[in-house]
Amino acid sequence: MCPMSDAKPSSSPVAPGAAPRPRTVRAARRGNKVATDKFFRDLVWSLRNGVLAVTRDGTVTVMNDVAYQILGLKRRPADIGTPFKDVLQNQPDICRIVANAFELSHLPNRAELRLKNTGKVIGYTLSQVRDTEGEVTGAALFFKDLTRVEQLEERERLRDRLAALGEMAAAIAHEVKNPLAGIEVMAGILKRQLAESPDAQSILGDIIKEAKMANAIVLEVLDFVRPIRLQVENASIADAIRDSVSLAEGHVPRGDVRVNVELPEYLPAIQGDPHQLRQIFTNLLMNAFEALNGDGTVTIAAAAVTEEGPAGGESQGPMVQVEVTDNGPGMPADVLDKIFSPFFTTKPQGSGLGLAIVRKIVDAHDGRIDVGVLDTGGTRFRVMLPVTGSHQLFG
Repeated sequence: MCPMSDAKPSSSPVAPGAAPRPRTVRAARRGNKVATDKFFRDLVWSLRNGVLAVTRDGTVTVMNDVAYQILGLKRRPADIGTPFKDVLQNQPDICRIVANAFELSHLPNRAELRLKNTGKVIGYTLSQVRDTEGEVTGAALFFKDLTRVEQLEERERLRDRLAALGEMAAAIAHEVKNPLAGIEVMAGILKRQLAESPDAQSILGDIIKEAKMANAIVLEVLDFVRPIRLQVENASIADAIRDSVSLAEGHVPRGDVRVNVELPEYLPAIQGDPHQLRQIFTNLLMNAFEALNGDGTVTIAAAAVTEEGPAGGESQGPMVQVEVTDNGPGMPADVLDKIFSPFFTTKPQGSGLGLAIVRKIVDAHDGRIDVGVLDTGGTRFRVMLPVTGSHQLFG
């Protein structure tokens, strides 16, 4: 049984069948405190979601710090009381959503949207604000940064695709490798027997070259679909970067390309696989050398950073950031969107797996990689690797 209350009975008891008084009124009569406006303001500002509220005429009344962080806006005191279209002029997607609050009969609940200008993915709920008489007086948008969640989901989808592709590629590789080896051997025998025929030597040389190239593609496909098993230890990013410069030069002619290596005096070691880390930076440098075509500058710079979590979330801890930048011609937008996709390439002799493998290795280290085109021309790849991570088998 509930304990008896010490409060004195009301001098005006509620008549049988009558509606009870509102809780706040009864609380006030008992002398209890009712939540103040300050409490509600503190509540909104303490939420880990972004909150944006506007009146029926489109004036901003509430916009908490998390909302500013997610949308990449700087807080201005004059924002409150300003039309939301002015405050959010750099966020047309959000403007459209808020404007729909007074036009749609069914408002979105738990919808997702990728912001075009930042690439962030947000999940949001849109609600109308009504007064006690049921009249619409405004609208409220509640939203959360789901970018990290989206990245993890994409990683899981990639794993599923790779598992299916791996089974198929392994079967094809076994069927293709033996005929390729036979072609190469027989062409070599014919080349020795027809040593006095220049035309035959040229043709057979081309056959051997193409067979080797086809075999290399088969091996690269197998590398891509094979699960990555990291040999984790305290790995030096600085050593991996220095080694990658000479390794890249051994695969792609450097020409007159200048390489600037910018490493701070102290760069923390990370828990990772040194061999796989060298492969990341070697592939990125090889791409830069090819883009510059023998003339230009490549800068590879590392720094220790603290990665902020999603707005309203926890920090992701200390990380090492490595940027590989070149001053080449850059990339068009349609290429940027597909640059990490398997088998996508702009090179006549490329397999389209180099950067896909790079991304797979970065993911296996629980890191991130992105690419962008600089305003001054050229391309920048940014790799973020946690100092400590939950490394697991990635297939």
